[in-house]
Amino acid sequence: MTKVTKREFLIVATGAAAAALVGTPNVALSAERVQARIDEFLGGQTAQEGGLTLEMPEIAENGNTVPLSVSVDGEASENRYVESLLVLADGNPEPGVATFHFTPMSGEQRAATRMRLAKTQNVVALAKMNDGAVMKAETLVKVTIGGCGG
Repeated sequence: MTKVTKREFLIVATGAAAAALVGTPNVALSAERVQARIDEFLGGQTAQEGGLTLEMPEIAENGNTVPLSVSVDGEASENRYVESLLVLADGNPEPGVATFHFTPMSGEQRAATRMRLAKTQNVVALAKMNDGAVMKAETLVKVTIGGCGG
């Protein structure tokens, strides 16, 4: 077991605290990161509204565990299926929430999970189809108690 002096501990703790303060999320930076992730996912395509459903509570009393469900209309088949589905939260320190992958054998094109939300913010879902089309759904979730340290 390595012994740590009080001085070494304070140096490390002070550095960690400073790094945490410097790393405090900036809303403008987060919005830029979300847009960069969206642009990367779209790959030059334009996202279409409709065909993708994002279900979340309008008000989340506690941002630590917010349910979300996202689904694409219709059953998966060889001719039409979701290749990947991306969920982003534009106000979180790390906006990427989840990525789901499907195959023609997936049947129902639906995913459900829980997520953390730091504060009131938009949640965006994008679904890339096997033919290259991209669908988009977005919703605003009002958070009364933040779940990412907020």
